[in-house]
Amino acid sequence: MKRGALQALQIGADGVDLPPEWLVDRALTAAEGIDRLGNVDYDVAIVATPVPDAPVDDLLERLLSLRRSVPVVICDASALVADAVRYMQLGAYDVAGPDDDAIAKIQAAADACRSRPADDVSEPWRQMLVGTSPAIMRTLDVIRLVAKRRSTVLITGETGTGKEVVARALHLASPRSQFPMVAVNVAALPETLLEAELFGHVKGAFTGASQQRIGRCEQANRSTLFLDEIGDLPLGVQTKLLRFLQEREFQRVGSSETVRVDVRMIVAANVNLLDLVRQGMFREDLYYRLSVVPITVPPLRDRPEDIPLLANHFIERVCRQETIAQRRLAPATLAKLRAFSWPGNVRQLENAVEMAIAFSGERELLIPSDFTLAGPALPISALQSIAVSGTGLNFEQTVGRIERQIIEEALRKARGNKTVAAGMLGLKRTTLSAKLRSLSASAG
Repeated sequence: MKRGALQALQIGADGVDLPPEWLVDRALTAAEGIDRLGNVDYDVAIVATPVPDAPVDDLLERLLSLRRSVPVVICDASALVADAVRYMQLGAYDVAGPDDDAIAKIQAAADACRSRPADDVSEPWRQMLVGTSPAIMRTLDVIRLVAKRRSTVLITGETGTGKEVVARALHLASPRSQFPMVAVNVAALPETLLEAELFGHVKGAFTGASQQRIGRCEQANRSTLFLDEIGDLPLGVQTKLLRFLQEREFQRVGSSETVRVDVRMIVAANVNLLDLVRQGMFREDLYYRLSVVPITVPPLRDRPEDIPLLANHFIERVCRQETIAQRRLAPATLAKLRAFSWPGNVRQLENAVEMAIAFSGERELLIPSDFTLAGPALPISALQSIAVSGTGLNFEQTVGRIERQIIEEALRKARGNKTVAAGMLGLKRTTLSAKLRSLSASAG
């Protein structure tokens, strides 16, 4: 822990009025600031925009590469939320915008440098995101930045990376955490029911509507609404969601009464929504309404240093839930886990740990053979049966047949357990169930 007066480096022509008891070095240019930082171990560096001889992004990168231990606070009177998120993703400790208390943010950064606080005590949501990799630390920084705001958040990443976990951490870190977050998996609901599921309906609105039903948007009043797999949202419902985002009001299906709510929206996608926009499958105006604050969750292969922490986290949880003695990983097992590419990401690791504990019996040590890491191979029979004749083939029917064989093989290897089968395929259980219903309907 550092002692004595707080030492700050302030870079930029227009500085912040800092307390007189601080020891402050002022640098009018980026070059001067970099030179000073190279010679003094400051408690905090302050970049007051604009800086005459360097873009803020470049200056931030150079400061962090020179002395990573010194937190950098960006003071930008014109910063939008998107700008602040970009600075945080580049490594800034915090950003003071036009409505923020710059002194308080700078003091907090300096305090963190001088005496590191215990995250689990001050930030209970931190326990939800396991890992210490730079990618995860950047995600934590963005959550700290935007949690208290109402801004809509778009979380992207491959299937199984933990997008819903990030959404729940963001909700728990927000002032809305006293109310439960409302989650909807868009892909798991048929298009005919999706609008009523989101906005509710009145009695008699359609066949089977025997009574009025409150929708998820209304249930999430004063809380957070999380829409997963937003890329599967039908175009007709996209229009209604756009109006809801703009006005925070809607009408139940079959009603002309307008309902107003206070809802913070978080959405997630495992596909590139801009690709869907270019294909005409996703509204461009809705995309920009949703991506006010973008968060990208990295695949597990890009943060291998987190694999031991995640594996032990899942082991502890499974053993606690099953009320069995604690298991531990053999060194060879850990090496196997770190070497695997994890196409199904964190969810695949979680399911692999659960299966390994089941296969280990009463044994305390989990050995490499307890982990079945390869997913089911594409059935050879499916490939051999594909033939494109001169008259063509039914593409949807052919793909559906292959998809059915893959799912059936996964279920067979998982002994009918949908959760385990979904993990082997890198899918959510709800997504697997939705695919099974779709295949069943098409077969019928």
